Amino acid sequence: MLLGSITGNLSAQTTYRFSGRVTDAETGEGMPFVNVFFKGTTTGATTDFEGNYKLTATAIKDSLSASYIGYQERSKPVNKALSDQRIDFQLAASSVSLREVTIYAGENPAYDIMRKVIRNKDRNDKRTLKFYEYESYNKIEVDADNLSEKFRKLKTVRKIQQVIDSVEALAGEDGKPILPMFISESISNYYYRRDPERKREQIIKTKLTGVGLQDGTLVSQLIGSSFQEYNFYKNWLNILEKDFVSPMADGWKGYYEYFLTDSLNINDHFCYRIDFEPRRIQDLAFTGSLWIDKATYALVQIDATVNKGANLNFVDKIKIQQELEPTEASPWLPSRTRVLVDIAEVTHHAVGMLAKFYSSNLDFVVNKDRGLKFYEEGLAMEETAQIKDDKFWEERRHEPLSSTEQNIYVMIDSIRNIPTIKTYVELANIAVNGYKKVGSIDVGPYILAYNFNNIEGHRFRLGFKTNVDFSRKWIVKAHAAYGTRDTRLKYGGELGYIISRKPWSTMGVKRYYDIEQVGLLTEDIWDNTLFMNSSRFGTLRRPFAYTENSFYIQTDVARGVIQKLRLKNWEFDPLHNFSFYDHPGDSDSTVRNRFTATEVVLESRITKNELFVVNDNVRLSMGTTKPVLTLQYILGLKGVLNSNFSYHKFNVNLSQSINLGTLGRSFYSISAGFTPSQVPYPLLKAHLGNETIFYNNIAFNLMNRFEFVSDRYASLQFDHSFEGLLFNRIPAVRKLKWRLVGTANILYGGLSQQNIELIPDEFDAGGNIVRPFGPLGRVPYIEVGYGIENIFKFIRIDAIHRLTYRNRPDISTFGVKVSTQFKL
Repeated sequence: MLLGSITGNLSAQTTYRFSGRVTDAETGEGMPFVNVFFKGTTTGATTDFEGNYKLTATAIKDSLSASYIGYQERSKPVNKALSDQRIDFQLAASSVSLREVTIYAGENPAYDIMRKVIRNKDRNDKRTLKFYEYESYNKIEVDADNLSEKFRKLKTVRKIQQVIDSVEALAGEDGKPILPMFISESISNYYYRRDPERKREQIIKTKLTGVGLQDGTLVSQLIGSSFQEYNFYKNWLNILEKDFVSPMADGWKGYYEYFLTDSLNINDHFCYRIDFEPRRIQDLAFTGSLWIDKATYALVQIDATVNKGANLNFVDKIKIQQELEPTEASPWLPSRTRVLVDIAEVTHHAVGMLAKFYSSNLDFVVNKDRGLKFYEEGLAMEETAQIKDDKFWEERRHEPLSSTEQNIYVMIDSIRNIPTIKTYVELANIAVNGYKKVGSIDVGPYILAYNFNNIEGHRFRLGFKTNVDFSRKWIVKAHAAYGTRDTRLKYGGELGYIISRKPWSTMGVKRYYDIEQVGLLTEDIWDNTLFMNSSRFGTLRRPFAYTENSFYIQTDVARGVIQKLRLKNWEFDPLHNFSFYDHPGDSDSTVRNRFTATEVVLESRITKNELFVVNDNVRLSMGTTKPVLTLQYILGLKGVLNSNFSYHKFNVNLSQSINLGTLGRSFYSISAGFTPSQVPYPLLKAHLGNETIFYNNIAFNLMNRFEFVSDRYASLQFDHSFEGLLFNRIPAVRKLKWRLVGTANILYGGLSQQNIELIPDEFDAGGNIVRPFGPLGRVPYIEVGYGIENIFKFIRIDAIHRLTYRNRPDISTFGVKVSTQFKL
């Protein structure tokens, strides 16, 4: 009887099955690697990459708990009468604080593991593979969060009340509602070659919708795998143009504290779990956990967060979660990656933004050589990529969309079709791009619409350019300007033609007439419209009427090599006191003040690993970490189209942005030029000075405008940001998040006697010869500076010392310059 009773009790024992999903209460994102358990027992489970868990138990407690580092633990009651239950958790972030350092009797046990991780980096890092490729699925979502009561009462927001009610329902009882603004998906094939290093991404299909999204061509290229690269085997990760030190960096011990907290099995890999946190909370470093394979010391998965305490602007949190898989050749490749960027609210009641990125990779192929030519086009998109195809997504999407994500597409369409929202979006586009789209033309840029200066008086300008709705081959640009004082009509027109998009090749013709300044041509500073506009206010220095007729053709002759040919005829008609001898030294030489030049310009631009995207009919560079070399040769053709001079000009520039680790980031630009011919000074190099109170990173900031002119020169312009290297270590200052900067500008130059002789002698009241400018001597011009950036997040102040040529009249040997900038 006793045995039967025991057997009966065992057979009646209940097996409980629990399942559910753990999400972040603020973002709604699934949380991987979370522990779900019954307190006081060894029964528990860990959530997968989507935040889902399954748990089976025969003995249970009254409540089930979920916990994870950096979040408040949450417990929920269980119903013992039910054998199958679904219990979801929403975890709220806890306040960030560094742990107390644990003192071990011997060495910290995490250190020995980390040393072995570093020793095995070459074996496990994907960059050691000669070739690899995979199919990549990428999903991006951008949401508005912090939907305060003040925000909900706005007239515009009340028009989308139904959408607001929907997002509140989706958030659940513990979550915060977020308002979807953009969602995208893409499928692409990604290819990598190690030597020489080449990357190629072929985007197969994209699907996207968003508030304010007019054309998806550019965005479709930006949502692929090329822009979702996070490799923690690198010493530094560049995120949002900032360099973050990896917890697996070679100098790991100097940046982080480590804690061995657990051992567990993950996807048949027995792993150490090592928690880590920065030694200084203000550093650009991560807090989180590493899961390290015990057999190979490879990274199996990582959860890394940059919190609010780091020296960053406008960002409350950056969170990266990644899973990796081994390849047949040993190195591991990322199979799934999730990134969250929480953009801070400007004020307490303002709306913030959440940017969510998800990447899934499969069908890995390693060491398959496709030939160097295959990688020539770094980023390409199938012609059918933007064509709607729901069946394609049902078959090829790596994971099905959640019900929330399916609703997002509908919600965004509801928001973007509201007239008031359309108006606000249009105004925002004008503010960002400077143009207003009117059918097949874009009117602008509006920043150049008005100026006032001593030559033109009130200057009014109106321009336009055609867009892709006009043509995918032809581009027309035109503008007209009028000054109330000089009553001259200025104008410009350009007709461009896209010969080919693969390789990118263009050609065009241009006619231009306007007021310019010697050494400050509009075409040289067109990329900086704010500086260009400000240079036309006030007193124009050495102005002249400029007429240009030109033809150009440009093509990519190889990956990383751009070749441009330009034929240019231009006229110089001075509006200031200018003259030159047409035959200096000859008795029959006459003084002239106007000239015409005809030039052939050859220019080569050479770099490596530069990625380009195409926005309608314009190609944009996404930058490179490699040096950029520009070579230019100009040949002046005397007698061609009334040209007065024959000359040769040689110019070279080398520039690069360099990450120096804990020391910060540097940018340098080295330039040199040589004009061996005899020409008037408007055809020479007039070094750009700056007599304003505003700092200009392309100018010599304590040099007067037109103080020096050279026919041979070499210069170095250097700017270094120390990030938080110094101020992060000063307790009273580090909360301000100030950053130390340093600058140095050095210029060697000279002017040959033959070009000095072209200038007629002018005399002052004392009978001394007065030159309109001065040549540099044997001593270089040098200025150095130091300053603080990130004052109130936007302001930079530089103190600059002029070290040479200090005795010249009307110059400043010390100055304080201010500038504004937007930097994270």
